[in-house]
Amino acid sequence: MPSIAVIGAQWGDEGKGKITDYEAERADMVVRYQGGSNAGHTIKVGDEVFALHILPSGIVRKGVVNVIGNGVIVDLISLDREIAEVEARGRSVEGLRISDRANIILNWHRLLDGAEERFRGGRTVGTTGKGIGPCYSDKIARSGIRMGDLLDPALLAERLDTVMPMKLKVMEVLNVRLAQTRDELYSELLAYGKRYGRYITDTSVLVNEALDEGKNVLFEGAQGTMLDIDHGTYPYVTSSNCIAGAICTGAGVGPKRLDEIMGVLKAYTTRVGAGPFPTELRDEVGERFLNVGGEFGTTTGRPRRCGWLDLLVVEHAARLNGLTQFAVTKLDVMNDLRRIKVAVAYEIDGRTVKRFPANPKMLERAVPVYEELDGWAGWRPEETMEIVRGGYDALPREMRAYLEYIERCSKVPVRIVSIGKGREETVRR
Repeated sequence: MPSIAVIGAQWGDEGKGKITDYEAERADMVVRYQGGSNAGHTIKVGDEVFALHILPSGIVRKGVVNVIGNGVIVDLISLDREIAEVEARGRSVEGLRISDRANIILNWHRLLDGAEERFRGGRTVGTTGKGIGPCYSDKIARSGIRMGDLLDPALLAERLDTVMPMKLKVMEVLNVRLAQTRDELYSELLAYGKRYGRYITDTSVLVNEALDEGKNVLFEGAQGTMLDIDHGTYPYVTSSNCIAGAICTGAGVGPKRLDEIMGVLKAYTTRVGAGPFPTELRDEVGERFLNVGGEFGTTTGRPRRCGWLDLLVVEHAARLNGLTQFAVTKLDVMNDLRRIKVAVAYEIDGRTVKRFPANPKMLERAVPVYEELDGWAGWRPEETMEIVRGGYDALPREMRAYLEYIERCSKVPVRIVSIGKGREETVRR
């Protein structure tokens, strides 16, 4: 290490939870720096499966400090539920720390999220309805409630008296009603402050002190590069910056503090919800990726759209994040495919395009230009650990050729190869 960022290199759901957990074995601290409970990370530890949305993935590792940074928006209901689930399974959350500057999702954010999506009619952006966009909007408009406010009754009262009348007026226009009075909400938030007060602190100080002491710090991204509010497939994106540059603002560290930036890349491509997806497959291969890969959203349960690997997306992610390495996941899902396609360019309106365009209408007209590679023979599940013990050279020759093709095209080395769901089903190169 001592510091490494784990970033989604596609539209999210690349397997960041598993890779973060795998890297957390060497980490002293895991830091979430953006997103909220709309991000789902699935971690398999032995026979146990943890579906996390707001807690950092290191929470299942003993002795790791887990930080929810100021760039995260905190859903207190989701946080309550996840802490209870983790503790019920014998894990401790005493290492949890929450930034006093992190904004909070309130009930009006959820109501407004649904109302705004309905008002878009047939032009919805595929929001999860969890209040993410409205909460980030309030943060930027300086109308948010922050975790630190819950520790100061006078400040919390002042913030509610300033913000709540505006929110009620907006809800009136959008024909939604808040089922809470001001006093009920005030009491509820104060109770949360008492419950979580021991975790709330200036996490920027903690993270920088850990780096100063030479400790291993892992920065965990949510969603993926193609859902970044600035650089993704706008407007079909999330409401935060998902790329590595957001670590500085979302965790409170300087850019020189990042040593390694790992992009997590699924061996094929998926996305959830609306928006352009040039390599999407609506055939038996797409169905295979969906069913064999278990491509259903951790947060929503929605089936993911599936397609071939897209090197324009890979180049976009490598450049924006300054990636120093890749972790490639779900290679086992592609077992026994005789031929594998990879998009190397698009044909748009008679032109060959080799950089990912910003215009969503252009992307809807994009026809992928593919190159084909040989597939690889699969292995029986009981052989997986034998391959892991044999290391990179024990992987099928065609699989190694596929990985090395990605390296040549992206100019980013592949350092981790995932060939199964389990923490142990991973090859470090």
